[in-house]
Amino acid sequence: MIPPVRRLTALCALGAALGALTLTACGAPRQPKAPRPAAPAHTSAVPSAVPSRPPTLAPGPAGLTPVFHHAPRTADRTVALTFDADMTADQGARAAAGEHFDNPGLIAALRALKVPATVFMTGRWAEEYPDQARSIGRDPRFEVANHSYSHYAFTGDCYGLPTVPESRMRADVERAYTAFRTAGVPDAMPYFRFPGGCYDKRALRAVSGTGVTAVQWDVVGGDAFATDADAVARQVLEGVKPGSVVVMHCTRSAAPTTERAVRTIVPELRRQGYRFVKVSELIGTGSGRR
Repeated sequence: MIPPVRRLTALCALGAALGALTLTACGAPRQPKAPRPAAPAHTSAVPSAVPSRPPTLAPGPAGLTPVFHHAPRTADRTVALTFDADMTADQGARAAAGEHFDNPGLIAALRALKVPATVFMTGRWAEEYPDQARSIGRDPRFEVANHSYSHYAFTGDCYGLPTVPESRMRADVERAYTAFRTAGVPDAMPYFRFPGGCYDKRALRAVSGTGVTAVQWDVVGGDAFATDADAVARQVLEGVKPGSVVVMHCTRSAAPTTERAVRTIVPELRRQGYRFVKVSELIGTGSGRR
């Protein structure tokens, strides 16, 4: 039998004081599942540690989904490489015809170089490549974050992408998490990257109930449809600052030079004294709002 509202309110107050009740039981938004146990200590040669509960930003004004761009500019030379595993909901026929929306060579290179990274994955990509999604998600060097289910835009006029109706935006984000679980990804992070990086207040409001932090970037890799790996590497190296978030892609058909660019970027940034971390570590260092 459900207790009266006043009794629940009193119980929540007592539970908060004693640490005995969960936030969900007392009406706070449900958060995504906590991640796997922390990895070993931070160095560029081992996976960066993830706290028992992944750090997120507090909601913005009027409860809007918070947006993270980069860590505070400090003397700590950290940088997060992020890779968007894009696949729209209607590209199944192209995959069946042999188009590769995955990039196993890139993931193998990151492993060989011992680089932690965050992969923003669409639910449709996880459905198409469940073995790869599971392998990435179970590797403590990486973390999987949400890039929507459909890779449809959350605003109009976003690089020609189809759009998600406002009434379906939250469901699209949640459907991606369901696809990750079905593929065997154990603990996807509570971070969301809008397709195309396109968002507005309406979109921030629509997904606020999911408990995610939206993650943008301050360095554009420029690897989408690029054919010159050296040009991509130069663009990244010229843009990186302490606390940067770099956006690149994990899609052979749309970003065929990314692996080669990464093999240039990583040793050069290490030579400059940078340490590679996952997005969760950057978010844990400060607000990063803009």
